[in-house]
Amino acid sequence: MTIDGKLVTIFGGGGFVGRYVAEALLSQGARLRIAQRNPQGALHIKPLGNLGQVQLVAADVRKPDSVERAVKNADMVVNLVGSFDDMDAIQNVGAGNVAKAAKKAGCEAMVHMSAIGADAESAARYGRSKAAGEVAVRKAFKGATILRPSIIFGREDKFINRFAGLIRQLPIVPVIGPETKFQPVFVGDVAKMVAEILSDTTEHAGKIYELGGPQTLSMQELNKWIAGATGRDPAFLEMPRFVAKALAVSTGWLPGAPISLDQYRMLGSDNIVTGTDGLFAAGVSATPLAAVVAHDWLDMYRKHGRFGDGDALHGRG
Repeated sequence: MTIDGKLVTIFGGGGFVGRYVAEALLSQGARLRIAQRNPQGALHIKPLGNLGQVQLVAADVRKPDSVERAVKNADMVVNLVGSFDDMDAIQNVGAGNVAKAAKKAGCEAMVHMSAIGADAESAARYGRSKAAGEVAVRKAFKGATILRPSIIFGREDKFINRFAGLIRQLPIVPVIGPETKFQPVFVGDVAKMVAEILSDTTEHAGKIYELGGPQTLSMQELNKWIAGATGRDPAFLEMPRFVAKALAVSTGWLPGAPISLDQYRMLGSDNIVTGTDGLFAAGVSATPLAAVVAHDWLDMYRKHGRFGDGDALHGRG
């Protein structure tokens, strides 16, 4: 199957992951309808396509009428919307709204972005809402393909960049959940996976894929890797769980807090692929962290920018 000329509605298409998914689909000739609450936030997607290849529409997954308008006449749907706020309404009810609308519109395929850690019994609301969203999607659109990535990294991410910023600023860096393991997956690989699924819907329909990168790192190891990649050498202080929990309870509700209570609970479980990696199953070669850093991503966090130690640039510092 080819997606050349197909109309694909991408909910949350103007976000971090959405940009790469859009680029991957546009390169295969798909026409895109980027649907999100504020279409102005997706203007940067339009130049990625040819004239008329990208259109922007206002849609809120919590509002079924707006979702139905966004999928009208679409051939395929991708739902990338996620949030740490209003989680049940967005990641559960909202996901169901998208799936119902896609089914009603007669769409050929749907890809739904969930997460490793989606579990109805999770201690974290995030994990429970993701699990409920998967159930809602499957109930409405049985052939939907569900992706469960580990932490997604890339130049614009809010994970690696956040820790790199702390390492740049602090001589002593506190590490919460130092033993928790992650399998960071490159955003470009996730985008390739979405394109692969939509290009071969028969092969991938109804399946769940966990996605992880080629490296498994603990939180402590990840922080040390970032420090090496940016030429920094701070001291790392492993924060006891009772201290981390007290911090989450006392300040987690504040805007910009170091960690919320739900994020603290999420750190109680490893964030790694438990079976066969979906990227491998689909023939997508997983990209290591160092390969992306080598393209000047983390220069801003180094002492002398791109003129700093070359070894640090490749994660050998």
